Amino acid sequence: MRDYLDFESPLKEIQIAINEISEKTDTLDQDVLKKISKLQSDYNKCEKKIFKNLTPIQVLQLARHPNRPHSYDYINNILTDFQELHGNRTGKDCPTTITGIGFLEKNPVMIIAQEKGFELEDKIKKNFGMMSPSGYQKAKRAMFLAEKFKLPVITLIDTPGAYPGIKAEEDNQSGAIAENLKMMAELKTPIINCIIGEGCSGGALGIGIGDHTFMLAFASFSVISPEGCASILWKTADKKDLAAKEMKLRAQDLIQLGLIDGIIQEGSGGAHNSPKDTYKHVKSSLVKAVENYKKTNIKTILKNRFDKLMLHHLHE
Repeated sequence: MRDYLDFESPLKEIQIAINEISEKTDTLDQDVLKKISKLQSDYNKCEKKIFKNLTPIQVLQLARHPNRPHSYDYINNILTDFQELHGNRTGKDCPTTITGIGFLEKNPVMIIAQEKGFELEDKIKKNFGMMSPSGYQKAKRAMFLAEKFKLPVITLIDTPGAYPGIKAEEDNQSGAIAENLKMMAELKTPIINCIIGEGCSGGALGIGIGDHTFMLAFASFSVISPEGCASILWKTADKKDLAAKEMKLRAQDLIQLGLIDGIIQEGSGGAHNSPKDTYKHVKSSLVKAVENYKKTNIKTILKNRFDKLMLHHLHE
């Protein structure tokens, strides 16, 4: 049985009923099959209803789900001939940061991604998805190569934020992020961002400036975590539900605000329950975006990117 979140309890009850009927019956006669079919229909209807009306904090739970596909999963399922590139040319190689070249159908692309890791040992190695300064430098090197060889850049964003440790600050974390922001604003090749899980704070922004930003339907995108926001505004993390609501971190809210450009639908029950369908949706969206930018002059791309970045300033 799959892992159910608290708001999915009605689904769990139906699944238990299906399992009990199946286990108690040696032969599945027509009456039993009809009961199971009815329960399965109820399950599907209930699932659609639940996932159609998710609250912001419930979306965040899905974005953080331990079984949600990570960057390597998407890379392995939507790209071919992927060749990973290591190092930042100063002797360091941030394991959180994935960079490399692969084919998105017939199009060669540069991938820059964040990897959280699954098992505890791997999570610790990947720093729970928090990039260090060397990671942003590694991403910067990849962007330089992409521009040189005229490769579209695709970023896969999934992070709770940039690493906040003392060592990162000593190595100029803020400066590394700032240098990436400047480079992405000026990079002479298309940049397509895709938020696949959590997109939080400067950790996401450090590889998140581009021409088109996609967001999976149950991903989140915010300047700070709801827990952090609640702790600052109300002096308690217990107000995280209210913070999540006010922060507008869902894809459906952000597209209305003009902060993202497209929503990619996830498979039934979320990406962690239907990864193959989700991979198909992500691949299809990215292929269309890359094909569109291939037809656009780089001067036009850069002008549109500048206008997009300056949008709020120009409206003042």
